[in-house]
This record gives sequence, C-alpha cells and structure tokens, in this order.
Amino acid sequence: MKKNLSLTRALSWLKFNARVLQEADDPSNPLKARVRFLGIYSNNRDEFFRRRMPAVRQLVESNPNVFLKPLVQNVLRQQRDFIRIWKRVNEELKKQKIFLIDDKHLNEKQKKFVVDYFTREIRLSIIPLFIENMPKWPPFGDENIFLGIAMKAKANSPGGKFAIIEIPTRNHPRFICLPSKKGEQNIILLEDVIRFNLPKIFSPLGYTYFKAHMFKVTKDAEIDIDNEPSTTFVQKIEKGLKNRRHNRPVSLLYDKEIDKKLLQFIVEKLNLNQKNLIIPGGKIRNFRDFMDFPAHFPHCRKHEPFKHWIFRNHLRVSDLIMTQDILLHFPYHSFDSIIDLLCEAAMDSDVQSIRITAYRLADKSKVCNALINAAKAGKRVSVVLELRACFDEHANLEWKKRLEEEGVHVFVGLPHMKVHAKICVIRKKTGNRIVRYGFVGTGNVNEKTAQCYTDLFLLTSNVQIMKEVDCIFDYLENPKGNADRLKLCQNLLVSPVNMRQGIIKLIDSEIGAAKEGKSARIILNVNSVSDEKLMAKLYEAAAAGVDIQLIVRGIFCMETDRKDFAKTITAVSIVDEHLEHSRIWFFHRGGEEVIYLSSADLNERNLDHRIEVAVPIQDQRNKEELKHILKIKLSDNVKARILDSELSNVYVSSPKRKPVRSQLAIYRYLRGKS
Repeated sequence: MKKNLSLTRALSWLKFNARVLQEADDPSNPLKARVRFLGIYSNNRDEFFRRRMPAVRQLVESNPNVFLKPLVQNVLRQQRDFIRIWKRVNEELKKQKIFLIDDKHLNEKQKKFVVDYFTREIRLSIIPLFIENMPKWPPFGDENIFLGIAMKAKANSPGGKFAIIEIPTRNHPRFICLPSKKGEQNIILLEDVIRFNLPKIFSPLGYTYFKAHMFKVTKDAEIDIDNEPSTTFVQKIEKGLKNRRHNRPVSLLYDKEIDKKLLQFIVEKLNLNQKNLIIPGGKIRNFRDFMDFPAHFPHCRKHEPFKHWIFRNHLRVSDLIMTQDILLHFPYHSFDSIIDLLCEAAMDSDVQSIRITAYRLADKSKVCNALINAAKAGKRVSVVLELRACFDEHANLEWKKRLEEEGVHVFVGLPHMKVHAKICVIRKKTGNRIVRYGFVGTGNVNEKTAQCYTDLFLLTSNVQIMKEVDCIFDYLENPKGNADRLKLCQNLLVSPVNMRQGIIKLIDSEIGAAKEGKSARIILNVNSVSDEKLMAKLYEAAAAGVDIQLIVRGIFCMETDRKDFAKTITAVSIVDEHLEHSRIWFFHRGGEEVIYLSSADLNERNLDHRIEVAVPIQDQRNKEELKHILKIKLSDNVKARILDSELSNVYVSSPKRKPVRSQLAIYRYLRGKS
C-alpha cells in the first residue's frame, strides 16, 4: 500500500524533532546547549501543531482510511522523554548552583522581592477571566500561555470558582532573577511570580485557597487571504492576521496536576475532541523561552565567528567583490561583511541603486538601518519584503511601514506565491559603465539567525549572474509588465520557471553516465526532501547505479534501499549546536563537476509555488572548498544520524575511525584558512 505523503511528512518532522531531543539528552553537550535544545524542541513542536497538524486533520476528516494514531503515539512518547530529560538537566543545573525556584520554595527575602516586583511591574497587566461565565473561548493569540486556577473560600469549602490568567510574556520577561547567595543563581518564572501573588488578586473576592496550573493552546497558523477585489494585498494580510486569532485550536498541552473539572471546562470551551491533541505534561509550558535562558554558565565556551581571510588586509568588501567571487560560511564567518557591503553602498557616491529580498529580519536589523541610510543618501533602494513569512507577518508589516517612512521602495511579494529567494544586486556607475555586484544566499539577511544557522552566501560581480538577478527583481517589482523576465535566466535556476527542469536534467546526466559505465555521483545537502517527482527521479538514478549521498536536516520522505536499486542511497541528518540550513547540490557530470547553492529545498512548494534561486559556483577555489565541506559532513560520526526508511535516528557508528564532529571540523578548517 502506498504511503500517504502528508502523513509521511508529518511523521518525518516529528522524527527530526526527536533528533533535537537526543541532543538535549546527550551529556557530552554543554549544559547551556542542552537547555537550549529543550527550548528548540518545544518551539519546533509548537510549529508542528500550528502548521502541519491542521493539514493532517483535514486529511483524516476527508479520508476514513487515514489514522492519527502513529502521530499521537510519537507526540506522547516524546512528551514523556522531554519530562525525563528536563528532570535530568535540572539536576545538572543545581550542581552548577543554578536554581529554578518556584512559588513554594522562596525564602523570606525572595518572598518580599516577588511581592514587590508583582505590585510594581506586573499587577496592572493581569486580567483574570472567570471561565464559567465565558460563552466561548476568547480570541487569544496562539502563542499565549495561561494559568488555570481553581479557587475556594477555604480548602474544605464546597463548590468554588474557576479562572484563567493569561501570562503577559509580551510585556514582561519570562525569567526574573531573585536575590541569591554568593555563588548561586536563583531564577523564577513569571507565572510563579503571579501564582505566589494570587491572594492579592482574588482575596478581595473572598477566596483564600488556590490550585493553579499551566496550560497552553495552539491554533492553526494558516492566514486566510480573501478574494475581495477592493482590498490591497497588504490589507488582506492584515485582515488575515486579525482573523487568525479566531482559528480553531489544534492542541492543548497542560500540567497533568491541573484540577480535572477545570480541565473539562477548558476542553469544552475550546470545543476540542478526540481529533485534537490533548497532551498532559509537566509544570512548565512554552519551554521555547529556554532558548534564551538567562543563567550564566561559566564553563561554556563558544566558538566566535571570524572574518573571512580575504578581508583581513582590505578595508572595503565591495572592492574585493569586483576582483573575485567570495564565499561566506555562516555562522563560522562574521555576518559583518554583509552589513559592511550594504553600508559601503550607502556611502559610495557612485552607487545608484540597491535591490534586495527580505524574508525574516532581525528585531533591530542592521541590514534595514544600512538600507535606510542608503535611501537617505539619495540611492534608489528597493526591498522585496515577504509579508507571509510564517510567524513573522506582524514584524514584516512593521518593517514595511518603517522602511517606507524612510524613503525605501517596498514591494510586498506576489499574492499567489512566496518570495523565498535570498538575493541582492547593487548598481554602480564607474566612468561611463554600469557595473553590478551583490550576493545570492541560502539563508535570511538576518544578523541574529546568522549566529546560529549554517548558511552560505556567494558575493559576486559576475556579469551574467548579476544581470539575471536584476531580471528577477524586474519581475518581482512589476510582475504583470515583466512577466517574461524570469525566462531570461540561463545561469541561475529559478523556481517556478526552470529550477525543477534544471535539477531533473542534471540527474538525467548522471543516469546517462551510469548506464554507460562511467562515474556518476550526486550529493544533495538540503533541509528537506518530499517532492514525489524528484524522489522518483532519484530512485531511477539509484536503479541505474548513480552513487547518491544525501545530507538532510529535517523532513525526509524517501526510501533508501529497494530491490531495484543498483546502489543503496546513503542519507544522514546532522543535528548539532548550529541549525543546519545550507543547501548545496553537487553533480559529478562526467568530471565537469557542477555545484549549486540554493534557497530551495526539494519540496513541491519550493519548486512550483515559490520564487527560489540556485546559483552555480564557478570559481574553482570555491568549488574545492564546498567539496571539502561536503566531505567533512559525510564523514561525521559524532552528530550524524542514519536516515533510513524507518527513520530510526540511529547514530552513524564508525568506532575504528577518528571521531569527526562536522560543525567543529568545518569551523577549524575555515579558521585555518583565515
């Protein structure tokens, strides 16, 4: 029986998150990293509920032969593992004199501090709602966490009341540092500050006994874009964001100690049923905040980013780009080079224009500051800003307003497809000649995520590549008037125009070589693989004898060993300190090796329903560098897991070989060149 691809994607996503949980459980990782991995796991799980479960639920509702049981079993098993791992990690925190104090274990000095802090900072942000009086669940956002409270006049009093309090994490820090003994760090969560002060909130109403536990509701994250012709695309996005607050709940995660009758009320008000995920857990909800846990870890050493060796004795990035292609590897290389490139363009009197795409921007974006300064200096600055970057919609709307106020021309992408390409072109007049330079990347122009995502940026002044990047911007800024501009791209692979065909042509070339008995090899380093047509083409290549090696961070829907394969497909996933985000495509092509960097993964949405760009690497030195990087990744026997058809997440084992931790090895390799 053929597997359902939607369910396979969903299960594969859960299996990826299980690999993140493995890292939290690994005692060889620094304690700070283990806490952070728990936060990443929690964030990923929320994203799974909000983005993937709605589609799966629709599938279940329309197809009685599809069952949720495998998904639910995986979620519950991981929840149990999470609780176990957090207990272990918390014990390690205590050994390092880092204590997460709850409302029941405060000393007298800390009690006074918590009361004063609540009165001074938090009280006016608290609005209790009595749940029995609510006709339905209020339109809260789906990132909220709540305190569910069962209260009575006295402990043995009959009856009682139920209330909920939204924890105001948008207005107040989640972690508050408490007065501590020398050598100790005592930290309390915002909800425990509120829990301790419940008598101050409810005693005027005659209640003195409280049982209060945390819960969290996640909702479908889909934004419904209406077809009303009288509204602009921006207005449709704004309306969709407002309406998303009314989307139906997907899951309820709750403290298993919560009052059972209160839980029943919550389930009824949310209109939940057996098709939803109702998951018991530990005391803490929204563990993703622990990605920024404020404790100081004295023994945690971080490998700092460094400047690319080529910039060591040069003041201007743009001058070097005019002479050669430069390959930046983040987070190993410093992102400052991208900021410097834009700042130089802003100050250069010969620069006429800057065109750039933006998908996710940092909160206090230095990229945007450089673009604003360029606009103020009289350059024509154009930003193609994708408003539908999931969970960043509000932030991007705010950036649109700010950029436009400063004179930047903002284009909001295309109504029918997302703009996911990472490109920039700067036009400069040198004498009587116009030159172009800029970059094509695999990740966002975001200095914050560049510190923790592995990404690649090709900085180039290659005439043909930059001319084609300009063509892409012509189309993005005027899709109707420049509908044919994308077809002019011959060097770049651009979806949805020629990327799918280009990849298939490259695979066919390897198939042809294998059938002739020649060397044939494909290496694909991507985030996910789920496109049915490309998977079928790779199966055809494996059957023909092409050597296929895959490095896939997340979703993986392929079979790796079938009877018709002449060669087994080798696939691994690397999960380590940095989030693997680079996309590198290698094809042997009869010895004329071809390497592309791309913003796209091998999914239908990337190839057919988004604007994506893949750029060929032409400089031989950069090719050799990327081949060496791929070799290191394929040699990883510390943080790599085998991706087989069962996605069992077994670590690559090679006890006779020297341990290779690829991210550390890549850091040392690139550092050695600087």
